[in-house]
Amino acid sequence: MVGKKGFIGLKVEFSYLGRQFIQLDEDNNKSLTDYIFDDLKEFIKTGDFTLGKKLEEFEEKFFDFIGVKHAIGVNSGTDALILSLKALGIGFGDEVITCAETFIATAGAIAATGAKPVFVDVNDEFTIDVDIIEPAITKKTKAIMPVWFTGNAPNMNKILEIAGKYNLPIVEDSCCGIDADINGKKAGSFGITGAFSFHPLKNLNIWSDGGMITTNSDEMNKKLRLLRNHGLASRDEVEIFGFNSRLDTFQAVIALRLLPDVKKITDKRIANAKRLDDGFNDLSDFIEIPKRNLNVRQVFHLYILRVKNRDQLLKYCNDKGIEAKVHYPIPLPYQKCCQHLGYKKGDFPKTERDCQSIITFPAHQHLTEDEIQYIIDTVKEFYRE
Repeated sequence: MVGKKGFIGLKVEFSYLGRQFIQLDEDNNKSLTDYIFDDLKEFIKTGDFTLGKKLEEFEEKFFDFIGVKHAIGVNSGTDALILSLKALGIGFGDEVITCAETFIATAGAIAATGAKPVFVDVNDEFTIDVDIIEPAITKKTKAIMPVWFTGNAPNMNKILEIAGKYNLPIVEDSCCGIDADINGKKAGSFGITGAFSFHPLKNLNIWSDGGMITTNSDEMNKKLRLLRNHGLASRDEVEIFGFNSRLDTFQAVIALRLLPDVKKITDKRIANAKRLDDGFNDLSDFIEIPKRNLNVRQVFHLYILRVKNRDQLLKYCNDKGIEAKVHYPIPLPYQKCCQHLGYKKGDFPKTERDCQSIITFPAHQHLTEDEIQYIIDTVKEFYRE
């Protein structure tokens, strides 16, 4: 119960970065930071800082991890989406279908190409509602961008069926979905490309922004490698106009150190989410736990529930030292940046419902059993009161 010895003054932080890089291992009494600094000291000696061999090594290990032919390191997950669309020739006058409940970067990437984001409402699992994708398709539609929001899987089989029917490429926003899969097939391996983020709070994180594009297409691989590096075919030959969006080799060194732990990290997050699900099971009058599909490896980049009296619960938890959050309180189609698209209240009923009822609790891999129990007990105490 809340207030028991050991729980008094307990603070449950949303960010785990302080713990991740300072905790000492049992074998060598070294922190992850110590190991990374050792790696970086060796790397610095090489001077191989831009599009270096360590980046190539990370790309090879990453495409093997995802199960595709190619991986292209870029500056961020957002750039991974933008460059994917640019490589497909998408631009002004085109439309790209995506879901209404996502981070701004999804729609922002579409807008950055000059194309128009076309929003579709979500289902009860926070992913795009596949039953209403087809009515959103027009002659201007040039791609579908499903989102692995929270680390959960959209219905990729149905999306592939729709895309095939209309001859549309799929660009997966897999930025929340590292190590997620459907029946063993990983996020980022279904579409023409998959986009990943290595933001410091992602399941595979580095010390700055960073991203990766995955693809099985040799043609896309060639275009994307040109686009990320000014369109340079060689030191002196510019084949196309491109961008400066290279993943820093420095960051690739860090990613190489962390990549072997991704499955362990994911397994721990899944276990923590299960512990929270079980703890909230008897609060069905107040909490809606989304359906957990047995064929999906949901990686819980975000652990999100629908709850009653959300704002009061959020304040109560924050006051008790639990760093709960809301992802996100304003429907994206109704944000000021999207006003020109002409959407109005009532167009996305499930997204609107979620924005008023969802709450995100910490579920990261560094939580202790006491911290998880404290979250559960605090929520129960709130609803008892």
